[in-house]
Amino acid sequence: MKNKEPLILAVVVFFSLLTYYLVEPFAHSQMHKHHESEGFVYNDLPEPTKKGAAEHGKVLAIGNYACISCHSIKVENIPAPMDPASAAQTYGVNPPDLSNAGVVYDAKFLTDLIKNPAHALMVEHKFDPAKGKVHPMAAYAGMGGDLDQEVADIVAFLQSIAVKPEELTPTIAYENACGRCHANHYAGWTQIGEKPQFKKKQDELAFETQVLDYTDALTKYMGKLPPDLSIYIRSRGEHYIKTFVENPQNYLKGTAMPRVGVTAEAAEKVIEYLEDSGDAKRHERESVGKNVMIFIVIFAIFAFLWKRQMWRDLH
Repeated sequence: MKNKEPLILAVVVFFSLLTYYLVEPFAHSQMHKHHESEGFVYNDLPEPTKKGAAEHGKVLAIGNYACISCHSIKVENIPAPMDPASAAQTYGVNPPDLSNAGVVYDAKFLTDLIKNPAHALMVEHKFDPAKGKVHPMAAYAGMGGDLDQEVADIVAFLQSIAVKPEELTPTIAYENACGRCHANHYAGWTQIGEKPQFKKKQDELAFETQVLDYTDALTKYMGKLPPDLSIYIRSRGEHYIKTFVENPQNYLKGTAMPRVGVTAEAAEKVIEYLEDSGDAKRHERESVGKNVMIFIVIFAIFAFLWKRQMWRDLH
């Protein structure tokens, strides 16, 4: 028995450390179908062949209503044509505000999205014109000039009005990339925006009714309601979320979730948002966890020495 007790103690300490530092992180990052990231370069999409002119792009997007017939552009003081619930009932999902589309989304993706939405979003299996199913976002047909040049001009305009890449915040990235389909209860985010603080109960009920109307339309459009992302960063892990956003079809063949088309920088900001909302105590927890492990090791040493001192006359 004398020789077994140190071994038993060592086994307990070893498996405590193993569980905390290996098993739990492994479960988050590895115990699912695994795909390597492609770096958000979208090699399946063609490179733009034209250099865009932002001023002409503004004329096309705003003056000729190429974009604002469906989208708001708040930085240009252009409101949405309809409220989110009505838009969702019309299109299935609320078209995004385009103020920061030029920094959140990859340029190749934006170019292809404008010309062929179903292809860029990788939902051609769901929207097949031959079967009478057309994507709610109409493909840009052009204004009679060079189509590729006009699309390049619109992309250049969107890039010119967006915040600089170094000014991109996690909130901006999440709202553009995820927020119109996914709620985040921990962050107070609904699919139609942040839930305000209400003074009157009837105002709160009116807002919740709008959310329900929106999610009903979204459910019909997607086939099921996209999940709340409050704790996805903890249940799925960073690698899974980033590679799923990059290409959902790799994980769920035939899924209605579109490819989001974000840049690598925007993807990092989305992860940061999810970590801040779903795992806000992560730094504190990691620090406490290390201290607990150190305490267990020190306690084990002192416990062993105390036991040997107290029982030395009996062995």
